[in-house]
Amino acid sequence: MIRRAASGGITTMDHPYIPVLVFFSVALAVPIGSLVLARLWMQCFTPIKRGEVKNALYECGVKPLAEPQTRFHSKYYLFGLLFLLFDVETIFLLPFAVAFLDLSAGAFLVAMLFLLLLAEGLLWAWTKGLLDWRAPQRRAFVIASQA
Repeated sequence: MIRRAASGGITTMDHPYIPVLVFFSVALAVPIGSLVLARLWMQCFTPIKRGEVKNALYECGVKPLAEPQTRFHSKYYLFGLLFLLFDVETIFLLPFAVAFLDLSAGAFLVAMLFLLLLAEGLLWAWTKGLLDWRAPQRRAFVIASQA
């Protein structure tokens, strides 16, 4: 809605989208302004000092003993994925634990089936040797054998 003054000029706009426009303007201006100020601060007060000492690897006050790009054994990643898998699956048991006394027989059976599948997956990983870190694995990892 546009109000006109007694002289015929437009004084204010009471459009419903003006607050949204102001919100988006501020939402864009604050991060862009922060980035511009950070860039100006960096250029004026913290000049870049390049050199061998500046570019050297540094970790916890000790010079690294190995190359920066080290290879991890694939069992490390398998172990991490298995940890994530079982960790997330055990979180799904929390609702059953909270409402254990109020569960119906069907809900209890579903929870037990879930636990059975979880235990079966853990048993499979254990029999394949994925959880054994003591001895290095010499043979290739085989999921299914072909006859």
